[in-house]
Amino acid sequence: MQKARIRLASVDPKKLEEVCKQIVGIAERVGVKISGPVPLPTRRIVIPTKKAPDGEGTITWDRWELRIHKRLIDMQADERALRQIMRVQVPEEVSIAIELKT
Repeated sequence: MQKARIRLASVDPKKLEEVCKQIVGIAERVGVKISGPVPLPTRRIVIPTKKAPDGEGTITWDRWELRIHKRLIDMQADERALRQIMRVQVPEEVSIAIELKT
């Protein structure tokens, strides 16, 4: 039987968990086997910038950070479940990728 691997990524962990709960709820209602959501390592992007634009004065830095949270869900590729997952309202901040494996 085929498996569906669902990869989710977002900068907002609350909205990411919301979408994961919806997907797990769909899988439980349909009755397919599911494993996850597995939290993957959070990617941290740090960008240091100088505070003074002209170079005058002391050299002080601002450090801006962006965190990308990721989740991974594996489930059986049931047609009913996948159709319902495709209809889930996903916020703009959350990116979702569904991949079918044999």
